[in-house]
Amino acid sequence: MTVSFLITVFVLGAVGSYISGLVGVGGSIINYPLLLYVPALLGVGSFTAHDVSGAIAVQVLFATIGGVWGYRKGSYLHASLIGYMGTSIIIGSLLGSLFSGAFSENMINITYALLATIAVIMMVLPQQPMQQEAQESVSFSRWIAASSAFVVGISAGIVGAAGAFILVPIMLVVLKIPTRVTIATSLAVTLISSIGTSAGKLITGQVPFLPAVVLIVASLPPHWGPKQPGMSKLNGCNAPLRYCCWG
Repeated sequence: MTVSFLITVFVLGAVGSYISGLVGVGGSIINYPLLLYVPALLGVGSFTAHDVSGAIAVQVLFATIGGVWGYRKGSYLHASLIGYMGTSIIIGSLLGSLFSGAFSENMINITYALLATIAVIMMVLPQQPMQQEAQESVSFSRWIAASSAFVVGISAGIVGAAGAFILVPIMLVVLKIPTRVTIATSLAVTLISSIGTSAGKLITGQVPFLPAVVLIVASLPPHWGPKQPGMSKLNGCNAPLRYCCWG
């Protein structure tokens, strides 16, 4: 593993995070193809699909810690929703990441392609007005919340993502959760998902440690949580995705 390879990983991690925030999709969705193909094309080294998914899983874990920390004192973290979705998604992500160790690279790439397609569809969903309800007034289907989170967890665990880019529209469109509650709560659920994914990838030996550390440093955002610029102007489905871009 050369210095030029690590520098390339750093640059790709930074570029991927910037693009994900710009277009409002998950950072893991952008970083996966960048890390899988660009180093090999440049001749500085190469990753397997398992390596990429493992490195991204650890990166998402550290990034989402900061996101949740930024919302810790607010009123938008919905404890009950986090409980139902968090419990299901950590089981799903752990199972997905553990089983992914036995998957071929083609199977992981196909799973990524499906998730990336869903992410693109989410970007063009019709926009809806910002809702201001506090979390105390929020009601939701527990069965739908838990089952959808489990499915998201399995698929995200396979490719090393945490699933925020899918969780956000599920919360907004299916569960009818207010936008600000969705932004904060989805970050918490994403953190829980990334714990399961990272654990499974570590257990199955899919994490290249040094590149993972470089990727973490490169992709950490400069500002976390509700104090980010433009927070008061958020509207529509795409804006919450920008604040969950690390998943």
